[in-house]
Amino acid sequence: MDLKIKDVADLLNVSETTIRRWLVEGKIPAYRINHQYRFSRGEIQNWVMSQRLGHTTSLNEVHNPPFEPEENGQTKGGIKQFSLYRAIHKGGVFHHIPGKTKEETIRNSMAQIAGGLDLDAEVLSELLWDRESLQPTALNNGIGIPHTRDFLLKGSQDIVTVVFPEKPIEYGALDGKPVHTLFFLFACEDKRHLHLLAKIALLCSQTAFRDLLESKPAKEVLLEYIKTWESAI
Repeated sequence: MDLKIKDVADLLNVSETTIRRWLVEGKIPAYRINHQYRFSRGEIQNWVMSQRLGHTTSLNEVHNPPFEPEENGQTKGGIKQFSLYRAIHKGGVFHHIPGKTKEETIRNSMAQIAGGLDLDAEVLSELLWDRESLQPTALNNGIGIPHTRDFLLKGSQDIVTVVFPEKPIEYGALDGKPVHTLFFLFACEDKRHLHLLAKIALLCSQTAFRDLLESKPAKEVLLEYIKTWESAI
């Protein structure tokens, strides 16, 4: 329980007042220790993931936490408008990645991706698989956001790599649907990791975007859609 209200507010880019309101409404996981609220970093990441498509408390129902306007009408701290566009532009889009299982698909994806990150594919695969063993990173409707625990990229550029498996794979999604699109997320700091995680989940709540993903678009087409969407945030 290493996080306080101030820490979580900073990570989610909202005010402490907003966090306190979510606590009163029971919308965010927390613990009372010596009359003070404490949060688990891992549970906060899982909470962002759990605001998934079709779930009881969707991102929209909790007012899109990382993008919520504050009292003065501005978003606290500001979010770089095209962060997801830039991350995917850097990470790329890969089609027809083979794999009959989740683990196979992750390992085959890392064989393609890790070199561009200047990282070892086997080590990165193990880190991703370790995260999956704790809780599947699948959203509903055939989408997953694989990411690691406590691993941050060196440097200043976040990376999101979009992978379209050769065939949809079983991924442990709540709706039981196989996954056809994976957003591999690697960030440079916790705050940006949560921002990108929530941005992807929010974008994937749109039917039009999910339809686009099912068509397995080229990188240029996907980036154009995301750029237009982010410009409206």
